[in-house]
Amino acid sequence: MLRLAIMAVLLLGALPTGAQAQQPPGPAATPADYVLLTILMRHDQSKNLGEINQIQDDQGFWRNFPPEGIEVESWYIAMGLGYVVTLRVPPARLREVNRSVEQAAWKAFRTEFYPTYDAREIVKALRERAKAK
Repeated sequence: MLRLAIMAVLLLGALPTGAQAQQPPGPAATPADYVLLTILMRHDQSKNLGEINQIQDDQGFWRNFPPEGIEVESWYIAMGLGYVVTLRVPPARLREVNRSVEQAAWKAFRTEFYPTYDAREIVKALRERAKAK
């Protein structure tokens, strides 16, 4: 799944502007110097919170994730699910983020990666346009 996500990000970034899908009205959602990456870290529910916390401590989770210099856009705890973390990642550092998850989060969590973009301004413009009709 991560490989598909990476390929999608790289392909979309490599397409000439005319070949990309037409954007809805509004400003560009993500600058070219970073991608937003949402990581779902699903708690292993066969373990209790104390066991998960111990695994995180043993693996240096809080020390190693996210890597130094990677900006946290948001970090939520979804009850019954786990962490939903969105990071701003320069494309050249994507592998580093993946490795930090593999080394520090696996065993305590099952992980899923999703390239993400902020659509608030696009949605706002679409809603305003719809209300004006």
